[in-house]
Amino acid sequence: MKRTATSLMLAGGLLATGQALAGDLLQWQDNSLTYLYGKDYKVDAPIQQTLTFEHASGWSVGDLFIFVDSINFNGKGNDDGHDDSSLYGEFSPRLSLGKISGADLSFGPIKDVLLSTTYEFGEGDVETYLIGPAVDLNIPGFDYFQLNTYLRQTESGRPGDNVWQITPVWSYTIPVGNSDLVIDGFMDWIVDNDVNDKGEAHANLHFNPQIKYDLAKAMGWGQKLYVGIEYDYWKDKYSIEDSGFVSDNFVGPTDQNTFSVIAKGHF
Repeated sequence: MKRTATSLMLAGGLLATGQALAGDLLQWQDNSLTYLYGKDYKVDAPIQQTLTFEHASGWSVGDLFIFVDSINFNGKGNDDGHDDSSLYGEFSPRLSLGKISGADLSFGPIKDVLLSTTYEFGEGDVETYLIGPAVDLNIPGFDYFQLNTYLRQTESGRPGDNVWQITPVWSYTIPVGNSDLVIDGFMDWIVDNDVNDKGEAHANLHFNPQIKYDLAKAMGWGQKLYVGIEYDYWKDKYSIEDSGFVSDNFVGPTDQNTFSVIAKGHF
């Protein structure tokens, strides 16, 4: 947990520095911490606890989303049990062509046209750079709906380099009594991958929605505090074909299908 605290403090410090320099560039922001507990994960250890820092903000030139996951593997971890935790994050700025040009680019269901980028980082061979066109959609009832497309470029040229990914991101709020139920999440669909001679790097689909109830609003506590569940479906996880994968700490299929309980506080 020491590494967890250090990582979150570093993320918070960098964020505060950026805000001090931002001036009028920053239009809005939201920060949160999420605790997640779940079982039946594939490839990695089956029981996991995750502490996630998230930052989302709107800027005069676009928007920004950052998250950092500190994952604790309960029981046997990776690397034949010698590694009981891991760190993974994404840094995702998007440039709004409408904001930058000052032109109204909306037409039909499209609100704006953007250039979307992401940097994936963490422990192990995970560094990846993504870039591609995106649109924000105006769909009735949704708080927001983004459709991002990316060309993926890996740092090491590992299997799965130079392939396309489609990532919709959404949020939908339903009033329930004196509070709200929020359904939000994302889907990462890597649509093509070159399979190497070991059968690695298959196309894969990761679907990850959350259903959360605003407990703080129901109790009159002020700041948002959500409780709920997360559903995680990942076909051919890490692009590994679902055909009886074998490693030091896992034997079995790689299609992940699991629920986790979550608590999420905003600040």
